Order: sequence, then structure tokens, then C-alpha cells
Amino acid sequence: MDTVTQALIGAAAAQCGAKSTHLRMAALAGAIGGLLPDADVLIRSPADPLLFLDYHRHFTHSLVFIPVVAVLAAVITRWVSRGRWPLRALLLPCALGVATHGLLDSCTSYGTHLLWPFSDTRVAWHIISIVDPLFTLPLLIGVVWACLKQQRKAAIIAGVVAAAYMGLCVIQQHRAEGVQAELVAARGHMAARVQVKPAFGNNVLFRAFYSHDDQYQVDAIRVPWWGEPTVYSGESTPVLDLAAYQDRNALDELRRGDIDRFRVFSGDHIIEDPNRCGVLSDFRYAALPDQISPLWGIDVLGTPEGEHLRFLRFSGLSERQRGRFIDMLMGR
Repeated sequence: MDTVTQALIGAAAAQCGAKSTHLRMAALAGAIGGLLPDADVLIRSPADPLLFLDYHRHFTHSLVFIPVVAVLAAVITRWVSRGRWPLRALLLPCALGVATHGLLDSCTSYGTHLLWPFSDTRVAWHIISIVDPLFTLPLLIGVVWACLKQQRKAAIIAGVVAAAYMGLCVIQQHRAEGVQAELVAARGHMAARVQVKPAFGNNVLFRAFYSHDDQYQVDAIRVPWWGEPTVYSGESTPVLDLAAYQDRNALDELRRGDIDRFRVFSGDHIIEDPNRCGVLSDFRYAALPDQISPLWGIDVLGTPEGEHLRFLRFSGLSERQRGRFIDMLMGR
């Protein structure tokens, strides 16, 4: 998830296991532990723009790597605190903070190498958005309250509220999956590559897609906490025949290799970007949940020959798109 939430949940977890007199130390150690796995974003190269895709949410997020990252976090915490606390006292809160990171990221749809090195599968449970203020706010209140009032109970309550909200997210995601299954049946389709994931910042509006007859179909599904669901029928686009695409454009081995790396990153959900000639994009994410408007892709035909493919980001919503998103979120 986002950096602030990772720090807060790490701090809250560490405070839950700390004495009342050590809550501030636990918050700092847990926050650093909760943040440190994302140091993998530093693994990048100007000559290979896709290198960071290979290693983000990789070994530093693995369950077996928790002790290693915890020791590093403890060393950093001791340095930040100017040696105020002994290293031994910092190991447990740092480990608790680190342990929350990979598990929380696995609850999103981005994909995390949680079981590395035993499995290269990117774990993604599609439960919660990468940013969700309703999940983050109770953690913020609990951690700050625990630090100011020296009351561990505040962190425990925050953790319980956050866990309850995550449970609500699970229920909402299953409800959206049920709506999509009914929609697929009503259309008479045989769905493959099915995925339902929350739209940005909430657990009410979902992006739901599947493939049928070599076409991707995407819809937005709104499942309010109470009341009937709403379906916003979306767009469709062809499923990419990757082998045919590579042969048609006579791509060399370097480009074919980079495309395969992007295919693994995107969970094999690559499409030809309908808005950008020569770009292959990640179909899973879009500016609006019912549209084919990818947020990132690779420039296959525009990158000079002999160079690694460039990674492109397409950010920003127009005023019309923002209005459309709010309308769907509010059920209008």
C-alpha cells in the first residue's frame, strides 16, 4: 500500500507488542520496519528502465526475509535515535513492523513475492485499494494517541478497527465477484482471466474484467455497504496475441525479452494501448474502472533499437473523468 499506511500499520503492530513505557520507541522502530521493504525501489538502472519492475515487491517482501530486514531496520532505528535504545530491544518491534508489510501489500492487486524463494507467484488478493483513507485513518489516530497518552490500548483498538475494515473489504470484494458472475451469465459468455479489484481509494466501486472470445470486457461494479449494486457496462478490447504481435513487428531478442518481463509483471494482462501507437500497456489498471485507459505501459516501437524498452506512466484525470468517477462512486 502507500508509504504512510505501511509506516502506520508497522508502528501500530509494534506498539501492540510493547510495554506502555516503550510505545514511542516501538512506534519509531515499527514504522521504520514497515517502510524498509520498499527500499527495493532503489534497485533500478538508467540503462534498463524495467529493472525496478523485476524487483519491486520482490525478495524484500518475502516472509522468509523478515529477519534480515528486521535486523537492518533495528540498526537504522538505533542510528536515527542516536543510540538511545539498545539493538536487542529494537529487534522485536522492527520485526513486527516488517511482518506487516508483505502481508498488507498482498491484500492489494499489484502482486507481491510473498513466498519467495519457494515460489515466484505474485500473491495478489485484490481485497483493498493501494490507497484507502478509511483504512489508514484509524491507524493514524491510534498510533498518535498511544504515543501521546502512553496507552497501548489505543494501538490495539486501532488494529482491531483496521482488521474489521479489512474484513468489510473482503465481503465487498466477494459481493462484487457475485455481481460479475451474474453479469457474465446474463451475457452468455464463457469468462476467463477473471479479476475483480477495488477502484482507487474505496471498497464500494470495483473494476471487474474478464476475457471471452479473445476480447477483454471491463465493467465498473458499485456495491454500496447497504442497498442494491449497480453495474456500469464498460468497454472491450482484443486480447493480445503476443507471438503474432512480435512476429508482425519483427522484434529482436532484446525487445522480446523486455516484453516478457512486462508480461510477468502485469500478470499476463498486456494489451495494445488503444490511445498510444506502438505501446503495450497493463490492462489491469485504468484511470476509470469501466474504461480501457491504462496507467502505464512500455514503448515497444518508439524505443531506439538496441536499447531496453522505455517504461511510460500515464497519470492525471481530466475534470470530466474526475466527475465521472465521483458519479459512479456515489451511484449516480
